[in-house]
Amino acid sequence: MHLIHDPAAPPLPIVEFDEFLKLDIRVGTVIEAADFPEARKPALKLQIDFGDGVGVKKSSVQITEHYQPEELIGRQVMAVVNFAPRQIGPVRSEVLTLGFADRDGHIILGGADKPVPNGARLA
Repeated sequence: MHLIHDPAAPPLPIVEFDEFLKLDIRVGTVIEAADFPEARKPALKLQIDFGDGVGVKKSSVQITEHYQPEELIGRQVMAVVNFAPRQIGPVRSEVLTLGFADRDGHIILGGADKPVPNGARLA
């Protein structure tokens, strides 16, 4: 997947609303975070609790420029929970944790600005 980090880039092609509805974007709480030295690019391994409906899922995230593992514990993040898992080195990343690139292309995590229940869907 190619990610666009240029804020001046034009929008991607238009998709029908029904296509967007196929994405299951939910909020979960980070319960474990650790360095991921086996990854090709600097990354962290997260375990995120999405509540009873989805459960605890693993994610590999390239966010080391802005975050340390210990500061992520208890933080709520958004993720796409219905993409096919991807094998990243020895880790099977089960969700795509969402964020936005800063001016240097380093990722800032996306999330709700107030606490919401784990598993809450993007509305």
